[in-house]
Amino acid sequence: MTLLTIAGWILGAWLLLLGLMFFGQRGLLYHPDPRPPDALELRQADFRPLAVRTTDGLGLEAWHRPAQPGRATLVLFQGNAGNLGDRIHLAMPLALRGYGIVLAPYRGYGGAPGKPTEEGLFRDARATLEALEAIGVSRDRIVLWGESLGGGIATWVATELKPVRALVLQAPFTSVWQRAGEIYPFVPARWLVLDRFDNLSRIAAVGAPLLIIHGEADGVIPASHGRRLLEAAREPKKGVFIPQADHNDLRAFAITDRIAEFLEGL
Repeated sequence: MTLLTIAGWILGAWLLLLGLMFFGQRGLLYHPDPRPPDALELRQADFRPLAVRTTDGLGLEAWHRPAQPGRATLVLFQGNAGNLGDRIHLAMPLALRGYGIVLAPYRGYGGAPGKPTEEGLFRDARATLEALEAIGVSRDRIVLWGESLGGGIATWVATELKPVRALVLQAPFTSVWQRAGEIYPFVPARWLVLDRFDNLSRIAAVGAPLLIIHGEADGVIPASHGRRLLEAAREPKKGVFIPQADHNDLRAFAITDRIAEFLEGL
């Protein structure tokens, strides 16, 4: 077997791998739990369903716990796995302080129709804010809270649907394609990634106060991503980097206390 033949086999295998990754990339990015959230648990925590209708005709369901007078409402955009019901325990410490909470729905998650894409999730976010406005929650009383992948949605909302009261990013990334390039250095991710969620290109356009919380031991999205976003953002901004915290255990480090302290200082 000649060197040219070997090189041809290697090139063919690489192209095959690229094709498989390209056409399967959304399966790598999104990990929805198709089961509906536990409605009984949500109702027992004083959440109520909020109907959301997207511009492309999907009927979704957010869950809303109203704010006490004078308090802001946090709209929580979850990470890429599970469904919105998984975030009730993350949000409850702030709800118990009187803040309103909205667990935002995603298409394809929790029994919702459709399949997740970047454009589709942006449509879902827009529709969620419109549903809140329809019940009297104005945008200047809304705090956007993005967890991991949800940070890409929250950052887009903060630039496209402003003004909002504040933006909180929990374990955010600079962009999907940059993180993909770190994980798969043999792949030209810049040109292949479809759902880019390019937070780094948007963050300087955010006019609202910004809080970034990141674990220094994060093995999913390195804290360097959060630091780059913080450096690129406008004032007022604050970064909280927790030495022992990983990606999925930030709740154990009382991050809701940090969020409440940030909001009360606005």
